[in-house]
Amino acid sequence: MTEASLPIWLDGQILPAAKARIDPADRGFLLGDGVFETMRVAGGALCHFTRHMDRLVHGAAVLHMPPPDRVALAAGVESLLAACALGSGSLRLTLTRGTGPRGLLPPAHVRPTCLITATATTPPATPVRLVMATHRRDAGSVLSRIKSLNYLPSILARMEAAAMGADDALLLNHAGHVAETSASTLIACLGGQPVTPPISDGALPGTVRGVLVDAGMVRVGRITVSALLQAEALFTCNSLGLREVAGLDGCAVARRPDLLAALRACAWR
Repeated sequence: MTEASLPIWLDGQILPAAKARIDPADRGFLLGDGVFETMRVAGGALCHFTRHMDRLVHGAAVLHMPPPDRVALAAGVESLLAACALGSGSLRLTLTRGTGPRGLLPPAHVRPTCLITATATTPPATPVRLVMATHRRDAGSVLSRIKSLNYLPSILARMEAAAMGADDALLLNHAGHVAETSASTLIACLGGQPVTPPISDGALPGTVRGVLVDAGMVRVGRITVSALLQAEALFTCNSLGLREVAGLDGCAVARRPDLLAALRACAWR
């Protein structure tokens, strides 16, 4: 089964992707009014599904959307995995507020749209080259704490990095402290201890980040630019993988393959 032919799950139905239809009045399409989760599939099962659902429910609550039906979503995920015969790859669950009239104010009665799509490939595990973006992460915005559909700052930062020949962009907050990369948590080895920025500095509460912090493998702490430049190793992680950083702004970064292996073992054990 090719990537383009994988079926999707849309509001309770398994459909060929070519036959799926999102209403043109859907607020997710028009306004980015919604949340999403990208979940790793390994061995035919989802990794950290409960953590993803917890974050999805929290994000919906922040946006004053009806709470997602966990049972229905779990059933949708299982049915799509079976329909795709997906052993490894990822699922993306997108939840929008649904349709509404023109304008910003949502309708009084909301019927959310839920779409789950599958991808049979996984991103490379190779080292990444980072550059510091000119775009800043707004640590004071509620959107920095949820997986909303509004990703333009990260898109612009990633485009800036690509134009400079880098793989990803590192975003600072408006105070000049490290927040995260365009789509990943940053981990810096400082004084022999892996450290990741706090949510209050603009870091998204990532699922794998949460696993590593809860296990005591990674400590939460502010990372200044001066500390970053003295790090013994840097890593990026998200729900799909954990990678070494090979360079920052064109300068080589020290490597710790032993620590990389330990972090990966903890993240998906």
